[in-house]
This record gives sequence, structure tokens and C-alpha cells, in this order.
Amino acid sequence: MIARCQLARLLKRTSVTKTRGAVSPTKLSAPLKRARATNATGKAVRRDEVLIDDVHNNVTEYIFEKIGVDLHRRPEHPIGILKNAILAYFDEKFGESSFSMFDDLHPVVTSYENFDSVLVPENHVSRSMNDTYYVTKEKVLRCHTSAHQLSLLKQGQRNFLVAGDVYRRDSIDATHFPVFHQMEGVRVFTKEELEKNDIPPAEFVSRELKDTLEGLALHLFGDVELRWVDAYFPFTEPSYELEIFFKGEWLEVLGCGVMQQTILRNASLNDEQAWAFGLGLERLAMVLFNIPDIRLFWTDDSRFTKQFEPDMFRSGGKDMRKFKSYSKYPPCFKDVSFWLPDDSNFTENSLCEIVRSVAGGLAEEVKLIDEFRNPKTGKVSNCFRITYRSMDRSLTDEEINELQESVRGQMVDKLGVSLR
Repeated sequence: MIARCQLARLLKRTSVTKTRGAVSPTKLSAPLKRARATNATGKAVRRDEVLIDDVHNNVTEYIFEKIGVDLHRRPEHPIGILKNAILAYFDEKFGESSFSMFDDLHPVVTSYENFDSVLVPENHVSRSMNDTYYVTKEKVLRCHTSAHQLSLLKQGQRNFLVAGDVYRRDSIDATHFPVFHQMEGVRVFTKEELEKNDIPPAEFVSRELKDTLEGLALHLFGDVELRWVDAYFPFTEPSYELEIFFKGEWLEVLGCGVMQQTILRNASLNDEQAWAFGLGLERLAMVLFNIPDIRLFWTDDSRFTKQFEPDMFRSGGKDMRKFKSYSKYPPCFKDVSFWLPDDSNFTENSLCEIVRSVAGGLAEEVKLIDEFRNPKTGKVSNCFRITYRSMDRSLTDEEINELQESVRGQMVDKLGVSLR
């Protein structure tokens, strides 16, 4: 199930259903170094497999260096802690190992797996090079863990969880990063299981799905108010979002639904039905642990890493230790104004890719602060403010000026803009 991805643009909300429940509180510097990134055969992923000379390739060195870091496989990291808390819930509800866990699947997938296998329309914006990292025309860095859904069904998997790093060209701010982590689950019901009930199969699967995911939300967040929001996704029907009322506002937790029969038939499951859900691990971990900036997940600064340990999660968050911010270093603001070329294909995502490739994790935010159209020439001018800030140290004017000049130069060379 695709969570918080480009496909959210297809979402249409129509109605809301509220519920409520409780759960007992039981215990269940520098960028992080890469682990050994592997492909499906267990061999290390080489640079020349991802950073290749291809007209469609838009993967940067900065992105390649994130492949194999595998935050979700580190039990002492907040992403790994949350993944294991979710796995523990499914083990408790359905029985240990009832759901198979896949957290080491190769992040380079085919365009078919990433899009067509989950019924993403051919003309959908998520297929563009502005949104997705392409290795070749036929291969991409997965945008969502759902890229593995059909292949796992074809392999005979019926109840499974998938966790992994996913990649998306995106904006730069405190809650967005081009590499993040998702976790999804699928449960398949046989014809015999469906026939045991007196209600329509899709309704039975929906009820079981909602019961399961309400329990998960309460396991993570405690006694909170819940509501179901009807939604639209191309890969499920009916589709829903689950929201919780948390700290005075409604928070989206996950997306889910009854899997489209087309996907099941493509896996030779003609008489079965299934549900699927997906969620973003960073987004929930930031809420559960009070982590203010998504870049912190990628630091190995001991002031961050020593605040987390494998067994620190508490069901419902009761008496669970939260992250305590350490010294926040001052930001440095740099504005860049430019005219767009007449035939411009300029996008904010393209600018953000240049900023990331130059400044890496020092880029805190890129924000459009002014837009102007010359009434005489019709030319359009943009002004973006780039905020630089290190999570670990104070930055010098000299290094920031050097970064900014590099950004400006690449904007001219790669985007064809005219600096003002």
C-alpha cells in the first residue's frame, strides 16, 4: 500500500467515521555510514548499477550514498524501533510469524513493478522524472514498498509485511527528505475463509482490516480518538485513511483498503480477496519520539543516537522516553533570484536536487518567497530562500558562500535560468 506518496494527489475524501478505544501500556556529527547494500542475489549494489550514463538517469551521488544505510534494519535507531514495534503488534494479534517480514528487498525495481503492478495510470505525475529517480527508462529507485507487492503474491506469500527505504524527488524542509522509509502489510483471504461469513466478502475484509489497524493505532498512540476517512487509490477499492486526534489536531496515520481484484488476478489468485495498508515510518517516529527535523534520522551524532535503544518502545507511548533536543545552531539564509527561460521546464524539485547535491544535509529548507511577471516582456522571475543549518555545528560564512556560489552556477548550467 502506498503511503504519503505522489499518489495522494489522487485522493478524494467523502466521509468520516469516528471510533474510540484503549490499549494497556505493555513493554513490547556525520551522516550514518552505509551498510552493505545488496541486490536480490545478495551481491553488493555497485555504483555502475545505479550511477550510469543514461539519458534517463537522474540519480545523484548524494542519493546513491543513502542506498544500504538501512535505518529500518537498525534495532537501536528510531526507525528500526518503530518497525519492530509494528511487527510485535502483528505477532501478538495473529500469532508469532503469522506475517512474514521482508526488510531487505532491493531498492532498484522495474518501472512495471513500481507503477503498473499497482495500477498507477500511465499519465500519472508520479511517473515523471521530476518526481521519481530513474536509473534507466525501465528501472527506478522504488517510490514505495508496494513495488514488491505483486512479486511477493506470485511467490506464494499470503500474509506479509514489507519495510524498506524509498526514494522520491521532493521539497526541502523539516518533514521531507528524498530518502525515507515505509512499512506496509498485506493479508489474503481464501475462498473458504470468505464463504464462512454471511456478509459480502469485500465488507468482511474491510471490517477485518479496520479492526486490525485500529488496534495498531492504539498500540502506538494509546487511548486516542480515531476516525476513518473514505479515500480513493487506484490499487484498492474501497479505500480509507485512518486518522487520530493527537495533541489537539487530526493526524493521518496510514492509508489502506481492499486490494483491487486485478492485482490478485495478476498473481493467479482468482477467488481470493485481500487487504493492504501502508505508512511512513519517519512521519510516525517524529510524532512518537518528538523528533523535530527529519534530517536527524541520518546523523550519527552521539547526542542523538544515545537517546535511543532497542527496547525503549512502550505500547501507547506511556512512560516512553522522548527525544531531547540538543543545542540548535543558527541558520544562514541565502536568497537567489532568477528569470525563468521562455521554454522553461523549471520545477522546485529540480532546484532542490541541485541544492541537495551541493549542500547535502546542510540544506534545511528551500522556499519560494517571491514571484514576479514582467508586464512588458512576460518573463517570470522567482526568488527562493535557501536556509542552511548544520545539526551538529556552527557553519562559517566562507563555507556557506562557497556552497551558494556552486548552487547558483549549477542553476545556470542545468536549469537554464538567468540570475538576477
